[in-house]
Amino acid sequence: MSKVHTEITDLRTALAALGQMPGEVVSTDTEVDPNAELSGVYRYVGAGGTCMRPTRKNGPVMVFNKVKGYPDFKVVIGMLGSRSRVGKLLGCEPERLGHLLKNSVQNPIQPVVVGAEKALCQEVVHRAEDPDFDLRKLLPAPTNTPEDAGPYITMGMCYASDPETGESDITIHRLCVQSRDELSMWLTPGRHIDAFRMKAEAAGKPLPISISIGVDPAIEMAACFEPPTTPLGFDELSVAGAIRGRAVEMVRCLTINERAIAHAEVVIEGELLPNARVREDQNTNTGKAMPEFPGYTGEAKAELPIIKVKAVTHRHNPILRTTIGPGEEHVNMAGVPTEASILDMVNRAMPGRLLNVFAHSSGGGKFLAVLQFKKSAPVDEGRQRQAALLAFSAFPELKHVILVDEDVDIFDTDDVLWAMQTRYQGDVSTVFIPGVRCHPLDPSQVPEYSPSILNPGNSCKTIFDCTVPFKLKSHFERSKFMEVDVKRFLPDWS
Repeated sequence: MSKVHTEITDLRTALAALGQMPGEVVSTDTEVDPNAELSGVYRYVGAGGTCMRPTRKNGPVMVFNKVKGYPDFKVVIGMLGSRSRVGKLLGCEPERLGHLLKNSVQNPIQPVVVGAEKALCQEVVHRAEDPDFDLRKLLPAPTNTPEDAGPYITMGMCYASDPETGESDITIHRLCVQSRDELSMWLTPGRHIDAFRMKAEAAGKPLPISISIGVDPAIEMAACFEPPTTPLGFDELSVAGAIRGRAVEMVRCLTINERAIAHAEVVIEGELLPNARVREDQNTNTGKAMPEFPGYTGEAKAELPIIKVKAVTHRHNPILRTTIGPGEEHVNMAGVPTEASILDMVNRAMPGRLLNVFAHSSGGGKFLAVLQFKKSAPVDEGRQRQAALLAFSAFPELKHVILVDEDVDIFDTDDVLWAMQTRYQGDVSTVFIPGVRCHPLDPSQVPEYSPSILNPGNSCKTIFDCTVPFKLKSHFERSKFMEVDVKRFLPDWS
């Protein structure tokens, strides 16, 4: 475990660590408007992912020191926008991140509650009962485009507990600022906090929820695990604890019966109200929500649950953490837990065959996975496709799987496409699985797009088998070059 890795305890120590590494952080003192301009800047600087071109892949973290209308705040974007940077922050080689998170799920360290004296997130307190309280004036939540439904909290760690069992869950959701003390919350089907909300609503009670913003990047990564890898009742904060080798510290909220992350820059305390709904774009009437990970702007939802905010607390000189929807940052937050989930399920079924997984950037970390599979004997023929089927089970929102052999670099798209051009025949190497539920943000999964889609939200999942049949492996050996020490000729080569 590296020294830098163990010294990171919150957003500030993470920024300080990256600041010692050339090219990882840039900052500006030029005032920026959070209304579309901030995200417009970062689109060019380092969004990557599925963002509209031109953009830059693997760009730096950007710190905006002066935000129009919010003199007390800085805004940080792009912390997890490069896989190599995620590796540095988590103390792991970039290509092994999926393995790190898989091992962390298997060796969890549960969070602990600390006293108010350690609650940095509560240094400054704003209560909603104060007549001057207004979320819109307190927090520089950006709009990512001029047509967004409103300002969005995009990197809020939403924490709530099952009203029956007390088991807790943390996830990231789309939160739109609707009024001085209300947020709308979009919960995609199957999320655990939604299960907690429905239980509370059935009992006619509100569900307490805390939203911690600006935390240790390990928490941001861990919060993106989904079932079945982390089933109902599994607190993903325990994964972050395993990554760091120490428990995440929580603190009791001031106005609700829930906990929040003690070192967060900002905490919003509130309640999900029973039987209360709001139209997401009620303030703009654009019909749009915000840019989402597939690269398209999501439609505003007609009826979303409401969080009634009770208080906002924050550190002195707070830093708001945000992200641009369709960027490389989402790829890493969603994709690395996806890789871990697939590695775990396949390795339990057939140990040693699946060498690695990459949740590819073009799918936003969710739609496309490249699986590196090793066939060691004739009996392994066909198991690669079984691995793909298991991948779909491990991560139900996955749409496409590309299978490649062990000599292909799964993180090099050119190498993956080379395998497709030389080791794939469409009529025998493609497996179609129609009529399967996928992710609701895929715009192609509507009946108008394909007659095989009977209901919106279903997809044809597809396996592209670009592995060589075992009996033909000797005919597909790559050209072997001499191993040399390049530094003899170019001493500064890296």
